[in-house]
Amino acid sequence: MPQPDHVSALGAPAANSLDEDIQEVFRKCVDKLGFVPNVLAAYSLRPNKLRNFMAMYNELMLAPSGLSKLEREMIAVVVSSANHCYYCLVAHGQAVRALSGDPQLGEMMVMNYRVAQLDPRQRAMLDFAWKLTKTPEQVTEDDRQALREVGLSVEDIFDLADTVAFYNMSNRMAIGTDMIPNAEYHGMNRPEPFMPPAKA
Repeated sequence: MPQPDHVSALGAPAANSLDEDIQEVFRKCVDKLGFVPNVLAAYSLRPNKLRNFMAMYNELMLAPSGLSKLEREMIAVVVSSANHCYYCLVAHGQAVRALSGDPQLGEMMVMNYRVAQLDPRQRAMLDFAWKLTKTPEQVTEDDRQALREVGLSVEDIFDLADTVAFYNMSNRMAIGTDMIPNAEYHGMNRPEPFMPPAKA
């Protein structure tokens, strides 16, 4: 059964009606991915907000950090799992598959990250991301100390909290406007046929 085929419940302007800088971003997306992610198309309804969204995303997800790109994507998926955000689970679940080369890890992050055999650092980060999303008023110094004990610096903890906060905002925008992920994401980075690794 196909998913709904709209970009968002609020629609999106025609790409050729947008400012040249945004059209250039869209062209780069098509060159790299083969499509324009629907989140960008949806945000183009408010072009300055799209520019700010892209700048924040690029700083959080692509700039140097003690958190790896894969770890940042895992955080995005765990936050989105807590919030049941369909758009972000599909889009960032695909990013986890792509960066890890492991389709099973992507599925575990989407469904229940606690199933995954993660190292203590990753487990602590994702536990913090879940708690900050589900019960933020319960986060205390003990939670930050747990992150220090697995090797996170103060800058890493800042980046972790910043990433969690961004995806909580992003999830609520996606849910509030009924953004639908590009259908292409579903089939990306899934080996065909997929066979689970042999047991040692």
